[in-house]
Amino acid sequence: MTRTQYYVAASLDGYIADSAGKLDWLFQFNDAEGVTEHYQAFIDSVGPLAMGSATYEFILGENQPWSYADRPTWVFTHRTLPAIPGANLHFTTEDVGAVHSQMVEAAAGKNIWLIGGGNLVAQFARRGLLDEILLGVIPVVLGSGIPVLPAALPSPLELTGLTRLGRGMVELRYTVPSRPPAPKG
Repeated sequence: MTRTQYYVAASLDGYIADSAGKLDWLFQFNDAEGVTEHYQAFIDSVGPLAMGSATYEFILGENQPWSYADRPTWVFTHRTLPAIPGANLHFTTEDVGAVHSQMVEAAAGKNIWLIGGGNLVAQFARRGLLDEILLGVIPVVLGSGIPVLPAALPSPLELTGLTRLGRGMVELRYTVPSRPPAPKG
């Protein structure tokens, strides 16, 4: 069964990027024990991706090859953005509900990864389309920055897994309680 997952890393105080939108504080943990293997197992379970324009532009700014192979990727934006050669991109202004059904079909049984910032994830959550949050907790305190999820999820999340990684990192896996989709608008 396809699950829509928010796979993200955050500082101990709940920020996914510092106040300048940078991730240097996170990248210093890339070589921590178990991180590469854990990420590879996750990405192997993923089909389509969804991201907002800020995340897409961040990836563009890294000047690295597209690392998501031929996975179909929906970029939610109201602007014209350059395409990455070789990437299977779908730029869209559609509502997340309409696009989600397209993503589930494209997933062919794999999971959907909501990648990047919490604003887009909040839209999925408000529509009842978020199944899991996989939160990597990084042992640094930023003091300010971009929050994990700028939306209320008032029902308690169910902790379904805990993975310890090197250098004091952990991943918390939460199931988001089912609720009826919110009305459009």
